[in-house]
Amino acid sequence: MKSLFLFLSIVIPFSLVIRAQTAAFVGVNVIPMDRERLMKNQTVIVRNGVIIQIGDAAKVKAPKDATVVDGKGKFLLPGLVDMHTHLLSDSDEYDEAIAPEELRVMVANGVTTVRFMIGTPELLKYRGRSAAGEIVAPTIYVASPHITGREQGNNFVVTTVEEGREAVRRSKADGYDFIKVTTFIPSLIYEAVVDEAKKLGIRVVGHADARYVGVERAWKAGQQIEHLDGYMEMLLKPEAPMKHSISDILIYGIDNWKSLDYLDESRIPEIAKRTVESNAFVDPTHHFMKNSFGRLRTEDEMRAQPDFRFYPAKVQATWFDFYKRNRMIREIPLEKRARWIALREKMIRAIYDAGGKLMTGSDTPEFLWLYGFGLHHELKALKDSGISNYGVLTAGTRNPHEFLGSLNKAGTIEKGKRADLILLNANPLDNIEATKDRSGVMLKGKWYTQAELDRWLDEAATKISGSYHEPTKASE
Repeated sequence: MKSLFLFLSIVIPFSLVIRAQTAAFVGVNVIPMDRERLMKNQTVIVRNGVIIQIGDAAKVKAPKDATVVDGKGKFLLPGLVDMHTHLLSDSDEYDEAIAPEELRVMVANGVTTVRFMIGTPELLKYRGRSAAGEIVAPTIYVASPHITGREQGNNFVVTTVEEGREAVRRSKADGYDFIKVTTFIPSLIYEAVVDEAKKLGIRVVGHADARYVGVERAWKAGQQIEHLDGYMEMLLKPEAPMKHSISDILIYGIDNWKSLDYLDESRIPEIAKRTVESNAFVDPTHHFMKNSFGRLRTEDEMRAQPDFRFYPAKVQATWFDFYKRNRMIREIPLEKRARWIALREKMIRAIYDAGGKLMTGSDTPEFLWLYGFGLHHELKALKDSGISNYGVLTAGTRNPHEFLGSLNKAGTIEKGKRADLILLNANPLDNIEATKDRSGVMLKGKWYTQAELDRWLDEAATKISGSYHEPTKASE
């Protein structure tokens, strides 16, 4: 028997071995996300990682060889997508070997597809290993090392037009899925980056630095903009005594908060309309912005977070100290912060109402917000912005796949689609926070009970926090 298994493992790729499972969700309520509807009392049959049948549970019977999952009273949703995340192991402070654990944390939270927004060769490696089924991990997309005008870690520093073009060429050749732009990029270099990316057929995503590029130029380029960067500047009145507002790293400037007194809300509908005309896909990373800068978390709140235990005591203390010492955090009144949050939420709602396709991005794991867990916070933040529960679920499922060009493979529950699924104990169309109350997750056709996923989380918390080490001076 042992020799037979060895033979099979050689002849049949490992990826096919782990996915060769027949499963049936019986009596489940399906939220297919092809349109706003609920299909009650269905049987969903999965074979070899693909949904092969969906139908009335009274008529569709589970195959004899199927793993039967009792779906009575439960709700089946497509797997969630995080369009803006990173790994702790991207940095020098954590061992790179913990990356597979980090990826499993995402899966344990129902996140089955991710886009890493600052690429590394290691992430490209894990993208391949995930696709081959060698590790339990979401389907991975990787943006390039970020293109910037100043040294900021894992980046391409570009100070000339040719350097900008070469950064794009290298990123394309290395196999990255997107070109990521951030800050301090002069407009002429930005335009060269965009031009080279168009020639090579790779899309530009990322920041729209209000000081150098701005939303107008990003609109013209058709760039997919993260964080609503530059949008507060678009609201400045002509008579405003300042040119910049509260976007991107400008948020740390104490004087920039004075711009809130010179913003014209009446411009929001037109800005939303032009956004959709340029690139309808918007990833506001609203929870991260709102709850890291817009309001103040107490130490007790942070300690109560279910993801707090994944951070070592040294990192926890560093963020506690940040909130105590940072001038912007300490000096900007809460009412000004509330005004900023309200304006962001009006912009998000207006973009949605104008036909924009919101996407969910957590921008974790900074500020003691961890990947996986953070995606559910983003769903709640979009809901609090005035988006319907179905609209929020669309942002977390089908919209990202439409943007990624993978909607023919995933993002909805339909025959022929990849079986990335979450089984929920309550209906998220009634309460968006039901996405946190899971019975299990199916990843690429492989079923994991929540009890098993919870064991993963317990193991990962110890391994991830334990892999931290102080950076050496050589790496600083």
